[in-house]
Amino acid sequence: MSDLQAAVQPIIDAHLGDTFPACVICVKHKGHMVLHEAWGHIDPETQRIPVTTNTLFDLASVSKLFTATAFLSLVSAGRVQLDDPLVSVIPEFGAIHPRRIDGGQDPHSKQRLTTPTELAGQTVDPTQVTFRHLLTHTSGLPPWRDVYNTAGPAPTAPDIPDPLARAERWAKGLRAICNYPFVNHIGAAVLYSDIGLLLIGEVVNRLHGGGDLAAAVEARVINLLGEQVVYNPVREHSISRERIAPTEDDSAWRQRRAWGEVHDENACGIGGVAGHAGLFGTAQAVAALGQAWLDGANVFLIDPALAAEAKRQHAETNGMRRGLGFMLRAVSDSSAGERMSLDSYGHTGFTGTSIWIDPHAELVVACLTNSVYPGRLRPGTHQFRRAIHDAVFATLN
Repeated sequence: MSDLQAAVQPIIDAHLGDTFPACVICVKHKGHMVLHEAWGHIDPETQRIPVTTNTLFDLASVSKLFTATAFLSLVSAGRVQLDDPLVSVIPEFGAIHPRRIDGGQDPHSKQRLTTPTELAGQTVDPTQVTFRHLLTHTSGLPPWRDVYNTAGPAPTAPDIPDPLARAERWAKGLRAICNYPFVNHIGAAVLYSDIGLLLIGEVVNRLHGGGDLAAAVEARVINLLGEQVVYNPVREHSISRERIAPTEDDSAWRQRRAWGEVHDENACGIGGVAGHAGLFGTAQAVAALGQAWLDGANVFLIDPALAAEAKRQHAETNGMRRGLGFMLRAVSDSSAGERMSLDSYGHTGFTGTSIWIDPHAELVVACLTNSVYPGRLRPGTHQFRRAIHDAVFATLN
């Protein structure tokens, strides 16, 4: 056992079977893979199928980095500029203006929230939202809305053909998104928004041409990495469920455990391909994305100046620091831990996934779990991430 594995093993032991049933960690240091290990089982109740380093995990919001990378490659290709308005590509987003402000919707309870008193009766001009606003989560758009309820009934299980085409599901979802009220003024604050990255996904689709978002992300990001990262692994790629870490038992909507289909209801409801979630990949693939950005994102044909711009702070609110698509390490209580530098960047995913890159330490840590398996409100994931990152950094530096 290496010193690095010895350092993380007690942390794994403390969380495996409680916080999550499956975990794979891939660490790269100065361009070399120094840890690539798997723990747990695909089927924690029967323990017949061990997790391997080839297990695919639902990446959840780590998918946003693939979408943002594809978008930034289009900026470098001259197809669009960061400060262009969203309506220059999706004109229907500005059809209803001004748009009112409301309190939004809670992603867990699904309840509508009360409009803050100071914003009651106010409106926003949606034509003023730019791509930079969307990438930095400063658009004023709601963090979450139940898009999936507008897109049609719950899809069939991934091994059963869905009678509603993916394109039709997304068309209905997009119409709803173009009608939703805002929850704040444009540029007023960092407010994490899945809705904003759903729109960036549609921008990538329209500007790339020749297919859909899945085809664009594959051509502009995944194929250049040379790693297996896919949307809809079972339905569209016939990948065995035994290679895929299952997530939550969805008794409320799908009435089945999500296994081989994206956990996020909105991504699932619009057909499994979305700008904010939907990708499945290995820890090695996620680490490869991190290493490519650490190396300057040249492999994606992104201009060096733009690549550097993506990793610097553009907005901050209450400790939430944002680059272009990237989370930046918070000053305190960051999922990156306390040892990585404040120039570190990456992203987390609600299913229990994360990628963090420290440019000064030349360190990439991809940590994939399925911590929503026991239930989405199970505690421990944040503490686990912090402990892993601190242990890795301390061992290698």
